Amino acid sequence: MKIKKTHKLSGWELRFYSHDSRSTQTEMKFSVFLPQGVEKIDSAIIWLSGLTCSEENFMAKSGIGEILRDTSTMIICPDTSPRWLDLPWEHESYDFGSGAGFYVNATTDWYKDHYQMYDYVNQEIYNMLIEHFDISDEKISIMGHSMWWHGALILWLKNPDKYQSVSAFSPIVNPSSCPWWQKAFTGYLWEDKGTWKQYDACELINSWAQNKNPILIDQWTVDEFLKKELLTQNFVEACKAQNQDLELHMREWYDHSYYFISSFLKHHIEFHLKNI
Repeated sequence: MKIKKTHKLSGWELRFYSHDSRSTQTEMKFSVFLPQGVEKIDSAIIWLSGLTCSEENFMAKSGIGEILRDTSTMIICPDTSPRWLDLPWEHESYDFGSGAGFYVNATTDWYKDHYQMYDYVNQEIYNMLIEHFDISDEKISIMGHSMWWHGALILWLKNPDKYQSVSAFSPIVNPSSCPWWQKAFTGYLWEDKGTWKQYDACELINSWAQNKNPILIDQWTVDEFLKKELLTQNFVEACKAQNQDLELHMREWYDHSYYFISSFLKHHIEFHLKNI
């Protein structure tokens, strides 16, 4: 691990790291907000950003430092895909390839060697929190936005003993029925619908016992992606069928951007601090 740069803030230090990843076989980057002046950082939240984002967008745009002021909780933000490769179709569109790893372990010939983003977060980022930052494995939560909410939720659903709580903004929840995902699934996982279901929150929760903690979702009512891509109501129905506690807020007059995230991020952080 190498510290690439640091920024001092009031009560905080923002660090940007790079490291050689075993999962992706590339250099990967992540950023962390570390509270200063506390005896011990005792908990952590993993933030997974959306399409086109890097390890920097959330840290620069969300105002997270002020929200976590006077806590002993850190936040870590990994990049959203491997970089500096030249794989087929990797740089042709914003919703596939570079900046759009979708947190799956790819199986297609072109992507299987590098696009192992599920393992990257669930193993490498998770273990860094424990081994490098000395966080207890009972004090880690996860959250995300849009595409990366999908990553947060499937990690939580598939690893209930690892992540204490989960929340999201404008999430993709039923990717097998979503045009964005059908393109990504085919590119990363071939047309194997059985494998697709392993990364579909609605499919996972239908065969899964409810978690002790609720799921928190904030969604705006006129999101341009709501009906075609996000399919929030499908997940609401799946949670009801499994008696999974879901706290859903449909917000008016907001969009799909970081303006929306920053407006309600404080509520999400309070939710995690309560459940972590």
